[in-house]
Amino acid sequence: MRRLIVIAGHYGSGKTELAVSLAMELAAQKDRPYPRLAVVDLDVANPYFRSRERTALLEEHGVRVYGDVYHSTGAAAELPALTAALRAPLEDEGCQTIVDLGGNDAGARVLRQFGKYFEGDDHELWAVVNFRRYETLTLQTAREHVESIQSELRLPVYGLVNNTHLLRETTPEILLEGYEKARALSEEMGVPLLFTCYPAGIIDPGDLGGIAPLRPLGLYMRPAYLDK
Repeated sequence: MRRLIVIAGHYGSGKTELAVSLAMELAAQKDRPYPRLAVVDLDVANPYFRSRERTALLEEHGVRVYGDVYHSTGAAAELPALTAALRAPLEDEGCQTIVDLGGNDAGARVLRQFGKYFEGDDHELWAVVNFRRYETLTLQTAREHVESIQSELRLPVYGLVNNTHLLRETTPEILLEGYEKARALSEEMGVPLLFTCYPAGIIDPGDLGGIAPLRPLGLYMRPAYLDK
């Protein structure tokens, strides 16, 4: 896993949940290749489910969080004002940084102003796809979506992430269906399928025989009242 990990995806794909889950996973590792860890929240398009809403949790586990100039999470979070301080982790060669982009190609466009940090070979662009979302139900629409992000960023997609699930309503059958579509998309585009996410605590990975590799996905971003 390279130093800069850019996570892009369509609205509702679960990319922010993945960003926070990955940060928590890396923070728990004792022998990390980089001594520092950060999350850069570049989502200025959607006021809901932003990684900086979990700043307290992340920083409690040693993960620095960078976002808008106001570091806000309420109504002010709709102001697209990014702070210059978020360049710090991008420039710090000892800091592994997870970049959480806004949804779709419009959200991805924000990263272009930081293009100079992604000219080398120390970054990975992950394209998150959830085949249970209306915008990416089919291989064709999923491919169009991934290609639009790649075109907007002017960066090649390093790999696909299959994030097909329905949160607490997820079943092994849903995950298997998404996995087969993701594999087909990977072969069609010539882009590796990095892994398949599954909701931890809801799905037993032992029930997912034939799907590999797997990565547990936390539910850090979903308010508990939504499940009542």
